[in-house]
Amino acid sequence: MHYREIGKTGVKVSALGFGAMRLPTIDDKYDRINEKEAISMIRTALDKGVNYLDTAYGYHGGTSEDLCGKALKDGYREKAYIATKMPSWEVKSYDDLHRLLDEQLTRLDVEYIDFYLLHTLTKAYWDIYKAIDYKKFIKEAMDMGKIKHIGFSFHDNLELFKEITDDYDWEFCQIQLNYLDETYQAGLEGMRYAAERDMGVIIMEPLRGGMLAREEIPQELQAIWDKSPVKRRPVQWGLSYLFDHPEVSLVLSGMSTMEQVEDNIETAREALPGFLSGEERDVIGRAKEFYKSRIRVNCTSCQYCMPCPAGVNIPELFWGYNHDGVFGDFKKGQFWTTGFLKPHARAYNCIECGACETKCPQNIEIIKHLKKITELYGRGEE
Repeated sequence: MHYREIGKTGVKVSALGFGAMRLPTIDDKYDRINEKEAISMIRTALDKGVNYLDTAYGYHGGTSEDLCGKALKDGYREKAYIATKMPSWEVKSYDDLHRLLDEQLTRLDVEYIDFYLLHTLTKAYWDIYKAIDYKKFIKEAMDMGKIKHIGFSFHDNLELFKEITDDYDWEFCQIQLNYLDETYQAGLEGMRYAAERDMGVIIMEPLRGGMLAREEIPQELQAIWDKSPVKRRPVQWGLSYLFDHPEVSLVLSGMSTMEQVEDNIETAREALPGFLSGEERDVIGRAKEFYKSRIRVNCTSCQYCMPCPAGVNIPELFWGYNHDGVFGDFKKGQFWTTGFLKPHARAYNCIECGACETKCPQNIEIIKHLKKITELYGRGEE
């Protein structure tokens, strides 16, 4: 296993981190983790050199932190840096911050958390944290020894990412990145922006929720991979793309089977920054272009169309719409456009004012596509 420093912390972590959000379950019920199997997977990963275990308050319906605490018994706490996250959606007042942190320490059954994050920062959550003085909370929690290192995970636009990054002396951040999402949310520019400020950069969604790891792929795509002098499976290409970046401190993978644990660890063994050849990078670039050819809307998430006068979240709607087009994943497209987004932000709220279309540098017929999204996926629950 290769190890990299997480920014200014000086802590060396394994290139691969274990994300405890897709653990094996009983009867396909997300909140019923198969404890025996999950603990065996986590401990196998730790025995083989993985030393970063990532969980969160809400994973597996609130049961992941408890499971991770059990997995770290019997001497395994000494083998792992534990990471978890403040559930931003539960925070309404300053007192909530300490209450929730203490609850997480109890769930994990640990005296301190090595890497603590403010979870899933968006503008709405960020405004709340600023209003209740999140900096005071961080100082108090660190002074009390309850957390060792502080960071945030992010789900909004690049401009907000830079604002948050510059507002505090963060030690690390967690962003979504893969070879298809180079300009989505923080993207490559955000990765570099954080690294330039000596922050560690942790990657989530390295395989687009498993879409980039699928073995059954179109023949045209397989032909692209076959042209590489080094042969890899799709999952290995996806992870290798990220391991190749020197700015990346660690890549998280939400593993569901022991086979995935073994496979990902094997891939991480060659994970030195810059290890890919120019020819291999070109192959990844051609695979990316193949996927891009299946995109329905040429949206770069530049946000020029925002804010929408009617409150429609145009970039996120197009992300879900495009995801379905690229991967044939109707279920995810429908969830993203009618479940993930709150009712006021969904496509059917478009009033056809045309303000967005006058600002779009890609000259996208936004109104037409918003109508199509509603036709395809419906309105969702109110």
